[in-house]
Amino acid sequence: MARAATTTDAFNAVAEPRRREILDLLATGERSVNDLVRLLGLAQPQVSKHLRVLREVGAVGVRDDGRQRLYRLNGQALRPIHDWVSQYERTWSARFERLDSVLEELQQEERDGGTGEQGRDRDAPRR
Repeated sequence: MARAATTTDAFNAVAEPRRREILDLLATGERSVNDLVRLLGLAQPQVSKHLRVLREVGAVGVRDDGRQRLYRLNGQALRPIHDWVSQYERTWSARFERLDSVLEELQQEERDGGTGEQGRDRDAPRR
């Protein structure tokens, strides 16, 4: 029986770029090891090792289909990563919104002549 993935397990599993490639390929549908070997250009033992790690954290499921095993993505196991990243997404979204406001103000000043005062000549001396 597979154990529930922890945040550390999920992060460790996807830390390896080839595992992320495998997840990307499985996001489009089930694939056999041979399909993954061909698409990734890796040796079968390497692909199997990566699949084992992904299976251990529950990110990948497998089913027998005749003489081959088909692997599929289990996105729910990646939920801890999503939840963690979402915290930062909210923070960065708020910062980008503030930045957009500042940029809009600067653009408005530029349209108004560069000082924020309509009609004022940018190069005219201030009094």
